[in-house]
Amino acid sequence: MALKDAQIKGLKPKAETRYSKADGNGLLLDITPGGVRSWVYRYRLNGKREKLVLGRYPDLSLKAARTRRDEEAAKVAKGESPALEKKLARAGMNINPTMREFGDQYYKDQIEGKLKSALDFRRYLDAEIYPTLGDKPLKDLNALDVQGLVYRKRDNGRIAAAMRIRMVIKQVFDYAVEKQMVTANPAAMVASRFIGKARKRSRVLTPKEIRVYLRTIYQSNMRRQFKLALHIILLTLSRKSELLLARWKDVDVDKGEWLIPAENAKGGKAHLVYLSTQVAEMFRELKALAGESELVLPGRGSSKRPFAKNALNKALEGLTFDMDPLTIHDLRRTGATLLTEHGFNKDVIEKALSHEREGIRAVYILAEFAEQRKKMLQWWADYVESLVSESKVIVGNFGQMAG
Repeated sequence: MALKDAQIKGLKPKAETRYSKADGNGLLLDITPGGVRSWVYRYRLNGKREKLVLGRYPDLSLKAARTRRDEEAAKVAKGESPALEKKLARAGMNINPTMREFGDQYYKDQIEGKLKSALDFRRYLDAEIYPTLGDKPLKDLNALDVQGLVYRKRDNGRIAAAMRIRMVIKQVFDYAVEKQMVTANPAAMVASRFIGKARKRSRVLTPKEIRVYLRTIYQSNMRRQFKLALHIILLTLSRKSELLLARWKDVDVDKGEWLIPAENAKGGKAHLVYLSTQVAEMFRELKALAGESELVLPGRGSSKRPFAKNALNKALEGLTFDMDPLTIHDLRRTGATLLTEHGFNKDVIEKALSHEREGIRAVYILAEFAEQRKKMLQWWADYVESLVSESKVIVGNFGQMAG
């Protein structure tokens, strides 16, 4: 039976006993032993009982309490939780955050300063997940959204990255479920067995595939700096990070030398790369494109900062090759493998790759193999050039091919 004002005024507290009187449709008046009378709205959401304190009587009148109850009931009908909304508001959190907003909150609460892989986690959020899903409301994201992002990475041959993206999204949503922001985890609905197993690090391009690789790059619309960078990595056997961080003070095009300082080298040891005539010409073009920048590959937004770590990966993933997918690291493996097959000394190749020797060989083989590396890398550049076309092909022709 619905309550009346006169009835409410006549309600007396009971010693050591808290009780309530129902008004109807989930609205109750709660009376404490101390005489405090509060309006409470009780409801069910997703099979769970929840309650929301609306305010105290008589500050909140019977009529106003019924109006508030109807407003909150409308939210429940849409699948929203009034109790959670109030809880989050008190904590200064948005009741309906975007993926970016909640992902940042999760990173701050659970990842930053707590995991060694925090920067790696941050990179996946900023570079892989936010560009596609960042501005969508968290509660509106579904399994198809996650699947689309993960499968695109998978179909480009980046199985390990696809699995990592799924894992990062799943962790964020596990936290969202715990915080009662959402009721289900869409990433959990994207089965890892359909993403595939991480590809073994054994991809080596055949001579025919090297031709496809270079022709596809230079005929694409990617930035000219990226075309040259992806070509240089193949011809020098260098690492992507080393080239992205390279500065002109360490490059002597006339001498045909590029010094990779210890701080940029993976093993923390300075390494000298000898430039073939083809690579020297590419560096000259990069110098013209870099303008006054000290960086070989200055980023798009600033001449003082290099491109993002994954910029070249993104550029490569945006291309469609008439062959199996490849990664930038496959270029180093391809060069090392084909040079070995053509009879070049293993120690010379390892030195060109800037691999640290182990065991007894590290003690006895100290040579830099400077002359051997110069001859080998020039042979390799000539060989790759011969693969691209039946006729002699030089860098300038690639430029005309690209338009």
